[in-house]
Formats: sequence, structure tokens, C-alpha cells
Amino acid sequence: MLATLALAFTAAVAGVNAIPTISAKGSKFFTSDGGQFYVKGVAYQLVPDDPLITTSQCSADAALMKTIGKNSIRVYHVDPKGKHDDCMKAFADAGVYIWLDLDTFNTQIYEGAPQWNSTQRDEFAKVMDAFHSYENLAGFFVGNEAITTANGSVTAPYIKAAARDLKAYRDSKGYRKIPIGYSAADIAGLRPMLQNYLACGNTSEALDFFSLNSYSWCGKSSYQQSGYDQLEKNSEDLHIPIFMSETGCNVVKPRDFKDQEAIFGEMADTWSGSIVYEWIEEANNYGIVKYGDKVDPASPSAPPDGFPRSGTPIPVQPDFSNLANVWKTLNPTGVKASAYNPSQSPIKCPAFTASAWEVNPTAALPTLGQVHDFNSSPTSTQSSSSSTKPTGTQGSGSSVPEPAKGAADNLGRNLKGVGALMAGVLAVFAWM
Repeated sequence: MLATLALAFTAAVAGVNAIPTISAKGSKFFTSDGGQFYVKGVAYQLVPDDPLITTSQCSADAALMKTIGKNSIRVYHVDPKGKHDDCMKAFADAGVYIWLDLDTFNTQIYEGAPQWNSTQRDEFAKVMDAFHSYENLAGFFVGNEAITTANGSVTAPYIKAAARDLKAYRDSKGYRKIPIGYSAADIAGLRPMLQNYLACGNTSEALDFFSLNSYSWCGKSSYQQSGYDQLEKNSEDLHIPIFMSETGCNVVKPRDFKDQEAIFGEMADTWSGSIVYEWIEEANNYGIVKYGDKVDPASPSAPPDGFPRSGTPIPVQPDFSNLANVWKTLNPTGVKASAYNPSQSPIKCPAFTASAWEVNPTAALPTLGQVHDFNSSPTSTQSSSSSTKPTGTQGSGSSVPEPAKGAADNLGRNLKGVGALMAGVLAVFAWM
């Protein structure tokens, strides 16, 4: 009897996620069945606190995602106390992996007050605990756009300290080697120092992958005009995977998503795909799906921004079909894990450069409880406080797009959200 129950339990658990797992090897991702994995995804945050708890909504969205060949979603915020089995199964059944941010609205690493403390670590760990067992959990982010200005490099050691401690926690718990990385704003002045710093050094401290939020390919651009050729050049020697964690400039409408042809074409030997911003249509006009027409926010039971956030997903045209049609033509096969022997040497840590990259490459990473002292020299010992939390909202953003530089300095992006979610999203949180 007990043996029968044990088998039934094992079958039930396996039924939640019957999908190959993702791991990092050298500069590439691979599935557990040996094929190279390219991220082909869309940012997915219908509601601010957790979009992975309403089974009917996840099932409806997953079914539509499957029709356009999407294999990934990026989720920025979840409630680790929520029940996620059914939503994760719905996405797994559709062949969709989740790339998940570990931070919350009040635990993110923030360049206005760089720090890393036990409160942040423990809250990040709760998210890892809640999601590590799902086979379609592809990777974790320890931050999203924690650095948004060219003089924000002093924040980088705190990002790396978070990766160090979460990798150590993952391994101490015996979890599978789920890749842990970071999602960076595309800041020309920090290229390629930020990616190289976060990837260099001891493997116990370095990121497992690096990703970039880039909106420099706008309208009828090109590989050279957009600056994608420079992104490719800067990453050729990187020994960990790199991909676009947000892309899809909407300055020119409709979007034709031709940048995907470069990412899965000229860049496919180095880059591992992209995540398009975003699934739901809201005030920033980046959505490829809506759940009904916008309503008067003052009407009864209306969401505060007027954009419905649940129901039957309706493609926003022609953007939805444009993306589907482009993706149908882009299916790089890559290399088999068994035939791949990484040849890149670990990238060197960038040198300290005043007013450009103000991080000492030989300095120890921040300890738990450390807070950056802006009045000290870059190599000075910093102050400590294990109870202080980040005070900014960076990494959550605003629902109103804001300008920023992309890969080509003369090309702005009408910046998105989460990055672009925060103002409208916090209002939605209050409404819910």
C-alpha cells in the first residue's frame, strides 16, 4: 500500500512539470536532453504581486503563447506564499519556461542606496524555495536595472554579492544548479565593464548568465545602426550565456520585430535569444495582447489605469502577428551539449577607471549587512547595517515610458516598464 502511494505521489509530482530542465554550460544554455536552448520569450506581469496563481488565466495565456512558438516568459514579482503548481504546469504543458526575478518592491538592490543585507537575502531565498522544484523554472535574476546611470558602477559589487549568496544558498539546499543572473539596463558608458565584472573571478561569486534590456533597434533600423553589432562584439569573449531580457522598441509603430532576425541570426553564436517586452497592453503601449478595451478608470470596479488585466487574451494587431511571423522563421539549432567543449577563458575583471568604472577589481565583495558609503573612496571599507532596506523603486519603474540610451547612443528608447510597470502597477495593487 505504501509503495503504491509513493509511486502515485511520484507520478503526481512528475505530472506538474514533465519538461526538460535548463542549465548553463560555458557560454550557452542547454536542455537536459542535450539540445542548445535559445530564449524566445515575452515579459509577463499581468498584476503587480503575482501573475502565477490564477490557473484559468495562466492556461488561457499559455495556450495562446504556444501558437506563436514562445518558449519563455519573464516574471518580475511573485508571492512566495502563493500556490503556483497549476500555473506552472499550464506553462510547462505549453513548453514555456519561467525566468524569475527574486527581488520584491522593497528588497531590490538600488543604485541610490547600494546595500546587501540579511532581509534581502532571506526574501530572495523564499522565492527560490518556492520555485526551485519546478522543472520549467529556467533561471533566477538577482536584480533588474539596479544600475541606471553611467556613474552607478559602485552598485555592481552588491549585485555580485547577491549572486554569491544566492548561489551558495542554492547549493547548500541541494537544489539543482538553476542558473542565477542579472538583467541590466543598456548603458553605453558601462559597456562592457558591467557584464565582464559580474562574470569575472571565482565561479562561486560570478553570475551564471548575464542579460540586457536593450531598446535601441527602433523601426527600420539595422544590425549596425542599432548598435547590435557592438553588443555582439563586446560579448564574443564572454564565457557565460548572454541574452536580451527585454527588447522591442515601440517608438515606431507598428513594431516589425526585425531585431529578432539579428539576435537569432548574426548573434546566435554568442547570444542565447531574447525576451520581448511585453505581453499585456497597458499605458506604455508595449503589449501584444489585451483583455478587452480600455475602460474609464472612474467606472465601478474598473482597474485604476483602465486596462483590463484578466480574461480571454486578444492579440493586439498587427504587432502580435508580426512577432509570430518573424519567430516562425527563426529556429537556430545551435550545438549539442555532448559536442560542446567551452573554449573561452574566464573574462578578466575590468580595471578601475575614475569617473567611468569605479570598482576595484581586486577588492572583496560586500559582506552581508554592508551599505555603500558615497563619501568614501571607492576602495575604502564601507559601513554596515543589516536592518536597512533599499529605499528606491528602481527595478520596478513607472508605467510611463522614459527615455534612455540604447546600444547606439543616437537612438533613444521610449522606455517600457518594469522598467515600466511601477506607477500604474502599484495602483493596480491597491485596487486588487
